[in-house]
Amino acid sequence: MTKELRRLSFIMLAMFIALFGATSWIQVVQAGDLGENPHNKRALYDSFEVQRGSIIAGDEVIATSVPSDDIYSWQRQYADATMWAPVTGFINPLLQSATGLERAMNRELSGTASSQFLAGIERIITGQPARGSNVLVTLDPALQKVAFDALGDDEGAVVAMEPKTGRILAMVTSPSYDPNTLAVHNAAQVNATYDELVANALNPLWNRAIEGNLNPPGSTFKLVVTSAALSSGKFTPDSTFPNPARYTLPGTSTSISNFDGGTCGAGDEVTIATALRLSCNIPMAQLAVALGEDAIRTEAEKYGFNSGFDIPLAVTPSVYPTGQLSDDKVALTGFGQGDVQATPLQIAMVAAGIANDGVVMNPRLVDRVVAPDLTVQQTFEDSEFGRALSTADAATMTSLMVANVSDGAASGARIDGVDVAGKTGTAEHGPSDPYTLWFTGFAPADDPQVVVAVMVENGGGLGQHGTSNGIAAPIAKKVIEAVLSR
Repeated sequence: MTKELRRLSFIMLAMFIALFGATSWIQVVQAGDLGENPHNKRALYDSFEVQRGSIIAGDEVIATSVPSDDIYSWQRQYADATMWAPVTGFINPLLQSATGLERAMNRELSGTASSQFLAGIERIITGQPARGSNVLVTLDPALQKVAFDALGDDEGAVVAMEPKTGRILAMVTSPSYDPNTLAVHNAAQVNATYDELVANALNPLWNRAIEGNLNPPGSTFKLVVTSAALSSGKFTPDSTFPNPARYTLPGTSTSISNFDGGTCGAGDEVTIATALRLSCNIPMAQLAVALGEDAIRTEAEKYGFNSGFDIPLAVTPSVYPTGQLSDDKVALTGFGQGDVQATPLQIAMVAAGIANDGVVMNPRLVDRVVAPDLTVQQTFEDSEFGRALSTADAATMTSLMVANVSDGAASGARIDGVDVAGKTGTAEHGPSDPYTLWFTGFAPADDPQVVVAVMVENGGGLGQHGTSNGIAAPIAKKVIEAVLSR
């Protein structure tokens, strides 16, 4: 072999190895990412060449595929569509898009996940038609209905979860939409419907439980500030602060007041316990300044703030502001205002961490992936996010939250014969803008079975006259009662 021929052989071999390596990398290593990429139109069209798996909640099929007489072979069909829309989302090749679990679990539903490789080979050998696998979610259909009905026409969201596992039992938002109208294969019709939903000022396509324009959490964030105070070892529930009717934010001429405009109970001083029970802003602002931003941010992040979650739906991170905050800004965060922003799921995680002896669990929405022959292909396990506070401090926080419901600002969540632990919150926006109303809590306090977070926008239709205790807390009460009566 001549020197030139040998050199050419080496070059050809190197090119072959490079080509083999590149294609192997794309087909094996990058296959998952490429399959889940929303810009991958081929994956979206491929998902309609097989009978797509169902999404199942309890014993109810909430999304399934039915035969279609066009080129796509199958069309998605959704049951109780507006109730389940934030969970299922929709998929349609004409829109070249998918949302909700239809997107997050697309590979499993379309039968292209790595866990389904052997099953796919078996179908090819036996000549069986290709089918996707079913996704079994954690949601309880009966509880989902209670939460959906309780929220009604109010703009907002409800989340219920098991504090010990992180399993989400209910997730509803309002306003919602009918994903069946986005699953049809009529291009003009589906595009008109989609454009109308996008243009809607109320943003019905948002899953307000985990995304959208986040709201300040208001006084529900006082749970995080109180937790930080106890964790510091420098404060107890009996620690006191001055009790004026107005408080000037440090370094400014701006003053704030408690919600009712008066002092926080009687006396020249007020305890942290009383401030939390009556949901007073001034002592919590003073406590926040005494703690400092670093201590509050660290505590907030122990509960999940500033972290993203895939449940497997992508959750917008809730925010405690980073950077050097001035004392007046820190004071505002003491009662959940300023630049603090949160999802209802995040606020549920705060209450769940307290309910679970101080341990915060990662939230999850899926239990199992099951093949058409009922073989379990994938199981999703409970997992810890981390410890937010000690068991002793969690017990103290629970007792403070029980007082908030039994003899405080969250009386709208009282249930006869049951100790409910809870906290209301009223988030302010512009001077004349409607409030955002919050409640989070759990029950029974001594053995928590469920945590609920409720967020109602636009003051529940009452502007600045709506109250969290009058609107948000009763919604949570209905959900808690439904769980305890099972």
